[in-house]
Amino acid sequence: MPYCDVGTLPSSTVADAHLNNDVKIFYRTYGGGPTKVLLIIGLAATHEAWGPQIKALTGTTVLNDDDDVVWNGEEGNGGIHVCAFDNRGVGRSSVPVEKSEYSTKIMAKDAIALLDHLGWKRAHIFGHSMGAMIANKVAAMFPDRVLSLALLNVTGGGFQCFPKLDRQTFSVAYRFLKAKTPEQRAAVDLDTHYSQEYLEEYVGTDKRRAILYQQYVKGISATGMQTNYGFDGQLNACWTHKMTDDEIEVIKSAGFLVSIIHGRHDIIAQIYYAKRLAQRLYPVARMVDLHGGHLVSHERPEEVNQALFDLIKASEANMNPQDWTNLPKKQSSWWVVSVM
Repeated sequence: MPYCDVGTLPSSTVADAHLNNDVKIFYRTYGGGPTKVLLIIGLAATHEAWGPQIKALTGTTVLNDDDDVVWNGEEGNGGIHVCAFDNRGVGRSSVPVEKSEYSTKIMAKDAIALLDHLGWKRAHIFGHSMGAMIANKVAAMFPDRVLSLALLNVTGGGFQCFPKLDRQTFSVAYRFLKAKTPEQRAAVDLDTHYSQEYLEEYVGTDKRRAILYQQYVKGISATGMQTNYGFDGQLNACWTHKMTDDEIEVIKSAGFLVSIIHGRHDIIAQIYYAKRLAQRLYPVARMVDLHGGHLVSHERPEEVNQALFDLIKASEANMNPQDWTNLPKKQSSWWVVSVM
């Protein structure tokens, strides 16, 4: 199995030794080619949640053979080499027991350790939800390793992680905290991941909710429920996350483009905060507002994947930020790419 021992790599400093003691990150790679993409998933999810994007970017969901995962060839034209991994605290990666061993800064260093392990000097960094917070830290701490930055369903951490407070979200939050079985967790995950409109659509003779429910139960049963240590640690990373003005300035001046992609019906990460982050990143950021929920990468995969391809293409063409952004200079109004 492909693991990255984060404590044995050059990016792991003496100061981080106590945080990286025996921490191993499980990863998988797909495709191949000179274009490198690192996918960072969100809270409680595993690398498999990137399935629709992996298929679109590489043309396959077939895993690279374990002997080939450190392939670093630059031969040939075109092709995208993708790596997706389980964050510390979930899936097959290590699960530290102390909350202090989880933060978006620590997890950003995990991501850089994985790039070092793969031999990738630079990559396009795409993150979802908590993974987008981690991606933000990667871009601020290691800007020279970033070719472009895509932030899906992102917030600024802290109080911004609180869902919109209404009857629906209170019910969802209560069910989430009480979920002890794959069946209970699958039922609540559907309501947090997708818009109700999407779940109630029919696919053939069955509602999409029923189809997805079976898929979720199967997936959660296969990987197992996340441990309390892992969940509490990752939640701590979200709660303590913050992007300072200095960090924002680092990203804006680093020379790469940013795409912020969000579902306007997301009840977990409110789109208001994504738009606010996009404005802070003007002029290097573009805001892509889609009809969907928190897992917009699954609900609207074609639109999300096109936005990612647009970002890669614009980056490779060295597009001027002023030609890339669709944001106004003033915060009083919003120009967004909207897909009805």
